[in-house]
Amino acid sequence: MTMSNLPPLVTVFGGSGFVGRHVVRALAKRGYRIRVAVRRPDLAGFLRPAGYAGQIQLVQANLRYRASIDQAVAGSSHVVNCVGILFESGKNSFDAVQEFGAKAVAEAARAAGAGLTHVSAIGADAKSASSYARSKGRAEEAIRSILPGAVILRPSIVFGQEDNFFNKFADMARTMPFLPLIGGGKTKFQPVFVEDLAEAVALSVDGKAVPGATYELGGPEVLSFRQCLEEVLRVTYRKRSFVGLPFGVASFIGNIASKIPLITPPLTGDQVTLLKTDNVVSSAAEKEGRTLKGLGIAPTLLASVLPSYLVQYRIHGQFTGTGKAA
Repeated sequence: MTMSNLPPLVTVFGGSGFVGRHVVRALAKRGYRIRVAVRRPDLAGFLRPAGYAGQIQLVQANLRYRASIDQAVAGSSHVVNCVGILFESGKNSFDAVQEFGAKAVAEAARAAGAGLTHVSAIGADAKSASSYARSKGRAEEAIRSILPGAVILRPSIVFGQEDNFFNKFADMARTMPFLPLIGGGKTKFQPVFVEDLAEAVALSVDGKAVPGATYELGGPEVLSFRQCLEEVLRVTYRKRSFVGLPFGVASFIGNIASKIPLITPPLTGDQVTLLKTDNVVSSAAEKEGRTLKGLGIAPTLLASVLPSYLVQYRIHGQFTGTGKAA
């Protein structure tokens, strides 16, 4: 195979993360050459078996260092940015990673003449009270000014084997006698399967998304926070009571937890702020077809996937409730 007829090269930032690893697999199935840009390539070797020999290349890049971004993007026909953080730690602030980092990726893609697909989040708003959502919103504004044709994907909470939502509360149910209903548990979500999100990314790389469009991606059902926790308990065969936790109290606890060094906080004050707003696909996106269905993807039901990975939290694992274990 000569250089002239090699498959297109796609650079994926954050390709070893929860969403990124599924994006890499979806692109590999299509035959793209993939350059996975991550901070620790030595920890991302598990991605290589997703493609044929030499198809997936691992390179070092950090969104806080522009030179590494330019090197990772060089020669690419398309760039995918999956990088995101759930809480701030050290130099990895929301502004540095999710705003300035995303802007640098867009500038590098423009300089290389590459297309761009950016994974943002429902609720991204440059004027949001949440630092997370505000940095996501500012990133989108910067990307639009740099590459007007970029495709932006805004998922609701993402579920899948390595998710940080359903796994978190299933683990809490295993060790705690109750589960917290922050703000009364009324916040609405539209959980989207990680493989559906990855397919949406791959379709945008294929050129099947509308250039310059912002898609909002949610699953087939809208569930309240309480309903999500009830589903966790149903799948894990756990009986736990719910305790209402007012937003103010939850924020106080979250702010303290986020200041404890060397731990991953179970909750932060900023995450509590996010919970004050529903996280669902807007009616405008539905009307205009800027959704999974608009991309030709049939959204996956939460109940069809959740048992496959929350089974580990049952008392007797897969044998719970079968009579095969004491």
